[in-house]
Amino acid sequence: MTLVLLQFLKTIDTLNAALQGSPVLPTQSAPKMTSLIDILEKGGFIMIPIAILSVIAIYVFIERYLSIRRHIKTDVNFMNNIHEFILSGRTDSALTLCRNTEKPIARMIEKGISRLGKPIKEIEESIEIAGKFEVYELEKNVQILAVIAGIAPMFGFLGTIIGVIKIFYNISMTSDVSIGVVSAGLYTKMVSSASGLIVGIMAYIGYHWLNIILSKAIHQLEWNAMNFIDLLKSPSK
Repeated sequence: MTLVLLQFLKTIDTLNAALQGSPVLPTQSAPKMTSLIDILEKGGFIMIPIAILSVIAIYVFIERYLSIRRHIKTDVNFMNNIHEFILSGRTDSALTLCRNTEKPIARMIEKGISRLGKPIKEIEESIEIAGKFEVYELEKNVQILAVIAGIAPMFGFLGTIIGVIKIFYNISMTSDVSIGVVSAGLYTKMVSSASGLIVGIMAYIGYHWLNIILSKAIHQLEWNAMNFIDLLKSPSK
């Protein structure tokens, strides 16, 4: 009972001191929060190439994604107009429409129309060749993501080796194996490894995502080209 009373009186004295402006001794300071930038800086100089690879991967993915989506956006009226012009014998109007349409299929159909009057086999070959060039343009720089997906984790692994070397060097210089001595090497090891893996995974996902979109685009080009050839083979033509 006496101990409880003494504790109560002590609490009252502390509150009075606080109200009167007397300093009260702090119990424990709040832990300092470490920012993401501070953590990345602990990865060492190996983080520079990893950061460069991440910027390149993001740029290539966004640029290719927007470009592919822009070029493969379906225009239903385009093929309908082409069919109408061809069936009515207005090849000049069909060529003008193709030249005014900034789409891969338009450039492929333009090649076919420019070969009208020649054997169907030759028209098919010209469209096929034009299609290969269009697919190449759509796939341009996509392989860069595959390269980054492969080498970014390697840079992370290199950072791991550098971190281990730093740990053993610090131990050899101080003959101490405390956490304070090995922490710098551990930071380099873990941060670089994690960063390299994250960049590699992002590039890997981006590469395969773009390939899925490209597969759909190529299928769409082949379908429209086949419809155009069938139109030329129809008896009405």
